[in-house]
Amino acid sequence: MSAQTPHVIIKDMKPPRRNIGVIGWLRENLFNSWLSSLLTLLTLYGFWVSVPPMVRWIFIDSRWFSSAEACRDIQGACWSIIPANVSFIFFGFFPDGQQWRPLMAMLLLFALVFYSWSNKHWRKSLAAYWLLGLIVMGTLMYGGVFGMPVVETSQWSGFPLTLMLALFGMVGAYPLGVLLALGRRSKLVGIKSLCVVYIELIRGVPLISLLFMSSVMFPLFLPEGITIDKVLRAQAAIILFTAAYIAEVVRGGLQAIPRGQYEAAESLGLSYARTMRLIVLPQALKIVIPPSVGILISAFKDTSLVVIIALYDVLKTTKVTLSNPEWMGFSSEAYLFLAVLYFICCYAMSSYSRKLEKALHTGH
Repeated sequence: MSAQTPHVIIKDMKPPRRNIGVIGWLRENLFNSWLSSLLTLLTLYGFWVSVPPMVRWIFIDSRWFSSAEACRDIQGACWSIIPANVSFIFFGFFPDGQQWRPLMAMLLLFALVFYSWSNKHWRKSLAAYWLLGLIVMGTLMYGGVFGMPVVETSQWSGFPLTLMLALFGMVGAYPLGVLLALGRRSKLVGIKSLCVVYIELIRGVPLISLLFMSSVMFPLFLPEGITIDKVLRAQAAIILFTAAYIAEVVRGGLQAIPRGQYEAAESLGLSYARTMRLIVLPQALKIVIPPSVGILISAFKDTSLVVIIALYDVLKTTKVTLSNPEWMGFSSEAYLFLAVLYFICCYAMSSYSRKLEKALHTGH
């Protein structure tokens, strides 16, 4: 009778700690070679040298709610320039006592944007909500009813003007850009030639030149006694300029659609309009979401160029604030505040584009 072999229990051996967890990640991503290790150490040294003084300047040695004189003797940032002038920075020359009106208009605009954020709300009723909202916003800004005094567009300034030029510029430029892209691919020589000339002409000049022409030269060609509001002229220049760039982006999306999609639509007997509306454009516009949003973000930042035609957007109202002798010397704080404001708006658009891409992704 043979003796029974005892069972030996062997525990599972774990991988070396240097290959897993935080240490493993550091070895793989930051110290996987001598060059990577050197760059990591130089970066850490740069952070060690720059971050502590920056934190002291922004938070520790700074003043947030003080007078301009009290800020002269400190080593940190004087953020007091923002709360002391926030009314003028945001609303510019809108009359005192009436600044609740542009504030309510901006809040209504943000509410409409957030409501439209989800594609679940993309129904026909959404257009009615936007139309009603635009009427209410226009009434709040201009006045003349319900006891609100009239405020001419020459007094519209600050952040409401920036938002208005950016939003309506985007809304007006995108459909015009789509039409231009379709026209440039048209088989009709006349339409194609007009679209090509328009796109290449507009893309060949800077936005400043279009704003200058809309403000100075265009009124010279109008009949005597007829004038067009300066804000509307600037808005039209921004729309026309942005639409030319959108057209080329959309044209690239149209070229990416396989020929088989067109042939399938023809086999079903669909007309050109229905083919584009139901089959081609939904696919093409989904493809070009990232570059389209990039152009729209650039258009949003380019609204600051309206300062050359004497429109006071939020950048210009900040510059006027800095021209006040009381607050001279605090431009770093003011422009950092503007940078954060622009970043929040641009990041919101970028975040929405990623959400929209994910929602419209079909897996192929």
